[in-house]
Amino acid sequence: MAADITPIDNAEDPKKPARGRAPRNSRTSVKPMRTIAIFAAVGALVAAVALPAYAATNGTHKTEATTLQQMAANDAQSLVVASEATAAPLERGTYSATTPDEIATKKAEEAAKARAAAAAKLASAKPVSRLSAADLQLTSPGSGEVRYPLPQGSYYVSRTVGSGHDGADMVAPSGTPIFAAAGGVVRTSADSVGGYGVCIIIDSVIGGQRVSTKYGHMTLGTRAVSVGQTVQPGQFIGKVGNTGHSFGSHLHFEVHINGALIEPISWLKVNAG
Repeated sequence: MAADITPIDNAEDPKKPARGRAPRNSRTSVKPMRTIAIFAAVGALVAAVALPAYAATNGTHKTEATTLQQMAANDAQSLVVASEATAAPLERGTYSATTPDEIATKKAEEAAKARAAAAAKLASAKPVSRLSAADLQLTSPGSGEVRYPLPQGSYYVSRTVGSGHDGADMVAPSGTPIFAAAGGVVRTSADSVGGYGVCIIIDSVIGGQRVSTKYGHMTLGTRAVSVGQTVQPGQFIGKVGNTGHSFGSHLHFEVHINGALIEPISWLKVNAG
């Protein structure tokens, strides 16, 4: 009877694996866990690197923005008005001129006041002679009946007789002393003689010939001789100026012999001692 009992094939032996079940492999279960761990580590590393950089970048922009705001706040101008402030009219004398027109007007007023003060001072001052005693003692160097009307080396000749010009223009600084080129009698001594301005004419007799010498454009107030006065050769008679029809300080010097006009520089070179 025991032999008739057929052994059951599917009886499970505790030492043998059951049919239809695959044996468990320990590597299969460990591999997913390792992958998860690796992703977790990579994520942590990325976070550790990216987050501080982002925070630093974000903080820099914020600092710059704050700094620009502070700079703007420092440069800004503000107006604080009291709550009880009231409007009041401004008098003209309480503020300074600010527009170009007002500035120009103010300057003109100040200049007018200065001119008026100077005029008042001049009117109250005592008149002072423009002719010094030292000038009266000057004489032209040299000897003889003819002298140079200006000190040698103090002038140059810009033009002479010709083209409607009747004399020599001897250019010299204003105030240079002028001497009588020849002794004689003063025929003319005036502050205005046509285009000659301040002018002196002296009539002389040299070698039996009538010689007239003319001195034009002299400085006003420097005439040292008067009409009818007898002067000596080389005597001081005035100073170089720019009066009359003149375009710069110089002496206009003319020479007439027996009524005829001659070239004065050549005459001086031949006759002046």
